Amino acid sequence: MLNMQQATVKFADSVALNGLTLSVEEGKVFGLLGPNGAGKTTLIRSLMGLQHLSEGSIRLFGDMLPGSASSRTLIGYMPQLYAIYDQLTVRENVRFFAELYSVPSALINDRVDELLHMTELDNKADAILHTLSGGMKRRAMMATALVHKPRLLILDEPTAGVDPILRIKFWQWFRKLCDQGTSILVTTHHINEAEQCDDIVFLRAGTMIGHGTPQQLMDEQQVDNLDQVFIRLAEQTEVQA
Repeated sequence: MLNMQQATVKFADSVALNGLTLSVEEGKVFGLLGPNGAGKTTLIRSLMGLQHLSEGSIRLFGDMLPGSASSRTLIGYMPQLYAIYDQLTVRENVRFFAELYSVPSALINDRVDELLHMTELDNKADAILHTLSGGMKRRAMMATALVHKPRLLILDEPTAGVDPILRIKFWQWFRKLCDQGTSILVTTHHINEAEQCDDIVFLRAGTMIGHGTPQQLMDEQQVDNLDQVFIRLAEQTEVQA
């Protein structure tokens, strides 16, 4: 689904990604963790073709290049900041994105209804977006990201600012999507969420300092939570430097 080899992004006075090599399998939830400035946003931009690599390579879905017309139709993206239209209804927003992604006209109504039901927005379908709560807006954003049935779903802090119950529901939806073959790359600051990922990468200053399943990482560092894993990995990195 995704293969990166020695992916490096250099700016004039910094290195945002430093020789990152990793792969994401089909139907898996892949967690990307690290503090602000770790390189998570640069990595996402690189996957979407919005940031060119200085060195290395990225291939999507076998041999597609990031940003190519063919790869764009297979990626869904839910940014951290709101990126839907406040003056449109929920249904109008989802239909608009369906048209952007060239979902066949004959399928749009059924697809919109399916996603409104999945995200439990059936009774808010005709509400103007700006009248809704933050959690409902998040659900609407999820629907727009899924409307074209992407093979790779990129989620940047998808549960930021939502209540614990909705956070649980989001992760139930993620697992259901994976069971259907969708691969998910998710960034999160909620460590308890990261423990639900199939695979995790810890980034620090653009460098991968840890990679594995949650249990593997905890076993390797002989700790019982991922917070402690990151602290241990960061300390080891400082010693090596």
